[in-house]
Amino acid sequence: VCIHRVRSCSSIRFIKSKYVCVFDKSALKFSHQQRLFRTSAVSCGQIVQFKLSDIGEGITEVTVKEWYIKEGDSVSQFDSICEVQSDKASVTITSRYDGVIRKLHYSIDDIAFVGKPLVDIEIDASKGVASEEDVVETPPMSHDEHTHQEIKGHKTLATPAVRRLAMENNIKLSEVVGTGKDNRILKEDILNYLAKQTGAILPPSPKAEIIPPLPKSETVPAAPKDKARKIPVPVSRPIVFSGKDKTEPVTGFQKAMVKTMSAALKIPHFGYCDEIDLTQLVQLREELKPLAESRGVKLSFMPFFIKAASLGLLQYPILNASLDENCQNVTYKASHNIGVAMDTGQGLIVPNVKNVQVCSVFDIASELNRLQSLGSAGQLGTSDLTGGTFTLSNIGTIGGTYAKPVILPPEVAIGALGKIQVLPRYNGKGEVVKAQIMNVSWSADHRIIDGATMARFSNLWKSYLENPASMLLDLK
Repeated sequence: VCIHRVRSCSSIRFIKSKYVCVFDKSALKFSHQQRLFRTSAVSCGQIVQFKLSDIGEGITEVTVKEWYIKEGDSVSQFDSICEVQSDKASVTITSRYDGVIRKLHYSIDDIAFVGKPLVDIEIDASKGVASEEDVVETPPMSHDEHTHQEIKGHKTLATPAVRRLAMENNIKLSEVVGTGKDNRILKEDILNYLAKQTGAILPPSPKAEIIPPLPKSETVPAAPKDKARKIPVPVSRPIVFSGKDKTEPVTGFQKAMVKTMSAALKIPHFGYCDEIDLTQLVQLREELKPLAESRGVKLSFMPFFIKAASLGLLQYPILNASLDENCQNVTYKASHNIGVAMDTGQGLIVPNVKNVQVCSVFDIASELNRLQSLGSAGQLGTSDLTGGTFTLSNIGTIGGTYAKPVILPPEVAIGALGKIQVLPRYNGKGEVVKAQIMNVSWSADHRIIDGATMARFSNLWKSYLENPASMLLDLK
């Protein structure tokens, strides 16, 4: 049959034939059974609705802060689509598919809901198959794709990126237990399965790669403007007196603070204060700063404070514990995930350094650099902001000598560090000398921690900082 011209109008096709064609009845019947005139035959791809997946921590809605793509843009797997912010963290959403953006379902500052469509993506049906819950228009599935989706009657849910990872490592998805929603197989499930098969031990948390600073003669090529990460720069704004009251909803990190502080009201706080002579530590840090900078890491006092606290928690594990809601059980945490309160343009956030008990001072400094960079840019992830077991707040970077810190549930202790001051003190010979003095204020949950325990912990922490060399005896 030679067809001269094909013209479509809605779902009806008009065919102008240059020649007369004769069809057999059986052939016509067979063509009808195969839906010869279906609309999807003309489409080169399928439209999938990329839904906002479960971020975890009970988060049901987020605020869209920035789009990295627009309608008509082409995206590949793992390309950044947008940045969303919950009341716990900022999360960058990446694409699961290769395709073209056809629709954005939200504008900037709109509230997006978990499980609802985020964008519509047109993908090439010949290159990948979207998950069943995302497909809007799906051509009939081939036999190979069908067997890949269902094995022994059990449907396997996984994104194309996860399937590709499994294929590269010769892993059958039917043998992997999915931990995602509706037993969806996640990337972490593949990695954990691979670790069990090979006997490899996965690291407790990703560490920032340490890159030594390049010589001045070397330059790094600039990243493309469309792919470069946008880091906000603080700008002084003129004060405008409008004369009108303004009402704004409590959102983002401020909303998280409301929840946390409301829960903290149930904790009977016990306070304890002391002063620390950091003269020797100040001298030691000045000696180590050039060495750390040569490795690409900025060394502050905070890594020493954190490591000294971890050494103290080994002796007083009750301070690294949590109490259940009914006050019937105390859980002693194996990991020292020490949080550091940070003041950012988006409000107070408390990321934590994971597994401090197995980290060196240099490891802690490197991780702090990473957290501070992400915190300043508003790009801290949920994993960075959750799981804390003990907290230090360095209020002295802004000002002030003493503070009354509020415990962050479910933790049971927190410390606030004042600014370092040069003050006169007496030495062992009774002579007045110049000393670097810092004040610390502790708050503890008085339901399970008594004053003597808090004082002994503080004395041990103080001894490590006043005699930094003594930490070498307990470092592991």
